[in-house]
Amino acid sequence: MQSSLSGIVDPSHAKAYTRSASRTDPLLADALTKVSPEAQKKTRAKAQEFEAMFLNSMFSQMTTGIKGEGPFGDTTGTGVWRSMLTDEYSKSFAKAGGVGISNDVFRTLILQQANRAG
Repeated sequence: MQSSLSGIVDPSHAKAYTRSASRTDPLLADALTKVSPEAQKKTRAKAQEFEAMFLNSMFSQMTTGIKGEGPFGDTTGTGVWRSMLTDEYSKSFAKAGGVGISNDVFRTLILQQANRAG
């Protein structure tokens, strides 16, 4: 399928560039024609980083009160380890598709870039 989605970073994730799995987003499709593939790639990465930051905050709050043995125990080095663990979890979740925040952030940023370009 050669369309305005030809500049997509990873064609296997084309669904992420639409508002719904069952229909395309004509506004986004038009905007993608006005934004370079390089800018799309950077915007996708920034949107994913934003979602990872949100997820990291959420995971950090979820693990704050956990005490006990094991990786979430209450020892001197646990805080640093827990911080690194939640950071890696958040990046992994965001890269795997996250909770959908990055798709909406990407769409909004691309529409803004297209409006400035044209």
